[in-house]
Amino acid sequence: MKVCFAFLFLFFSLGFTLAQTSLDDIHIQPRQTIPSLRVEGGLEELANNAVPLIRTDVKLVLVPVSVTDPDERFVTGLGQNNFQIYEGKTQQAIQNFSQEDVPISIGIILDVSGSMGDKLERLRDAVNQFCEAANPQDEFFLITFSNEPRMAVDFTTSTNEIEKELVFMQPKGRTSLLDATAMGLLKMKVARYGKKALLVISDGGDNHSRVGERDLKNMARESDVMIYSIGVFDRYVPTPEEVLGPSLLSAISEPTGGRAYTLDSPDEMPTVARHIGLELRTQYVLAYRPKEFGHDGKWHKIRVKLLLPRKLQFLHARAKPGYYATLR
Repeated sequence: MKVCFAFLFLFFSLGFTLAQTSLDDIHIQPRQTIPSLRVEGGLEELANNAVPLIRTDVKLVLVPVSVTDPDERFVTGLGQNNFQIYEGKTQQAIQNFSQEDVPISIGIILDVSGSMGDKLERLRDAVNQFCEAANPQDEFFLITFSNEPRMAVDFTTSTNEIEKELVFMQPKGRTSLLDATAMGLLKMKVARYGKKALLVISDGGDNHSRVGERDLKNMARESDVMIYSIGVFDRYVPTPEEVLGPSLLSAISEPTGGRAYTLDSPDEMPTVARHIGLELRTQYVLAYRPKEFGHDGKWHKIRVKLLLPRKLQFLHARAKPGYYATLR
């Protein structure tokens, strides 16, 4: 899916009435143009054994929600009364609602394999743009990967540490994307904040991982981490990995409530990265306690519905499609 958006620099308010919601509170945000430290146990152990499940405690389910218009601009100012949430076919009572810009835990996962050589400068720009759009209280870690993943910067609130590490990146080797993403998901188990996200940037599919694709997909689906990915692929002389790259990034991103962006040019990476950073800061967070509570270890489908006047039904809500409950 190619992303191509136009520059828009003005806020505008929508002239309509919503119950308990002030007209002046609802805005559509201007958008940007979008055209080796090892985890305990090691990745070898992950490859040789079942990937550990990351389950959600269903006493309280947290659901970040992005609301956009057809031009992918973010909509702010909606109230709790504008949302409904369903688990299966059963509507759930929203226990807590927030539209505050809360700090989050973010893992940045960068492809520094040999094929990234001519894209490195735009990659640095993309990370800088993403960090500039972040909440000053966010915490970050940085993983780089080629033949194997490396924890380049552990959790920090200083974006300067991330930016300094980018200066020394040297592209070489192959692409262990699956291993790096698995490392990021495991690292998130010790994150400070409840809201968590990974940003994965790569120019190809995987060709050097020990963690299997199926295991990584399950691990992503079973996590409480949103995965956003940016893929830059060669349209003219694609490798087999690049052909499969977009579908792989989509498969690990979409089920988490995140999103996969497929680009034709590395020049688009910085504005897409900034767009993702802004999305993380403008999301609503809904929380509910399931009516049919149970530690069954099963996948529970969820759906978020917007309650808006007919003139605003062009707005769209995007959230994760479900969660795995914990086992007893």
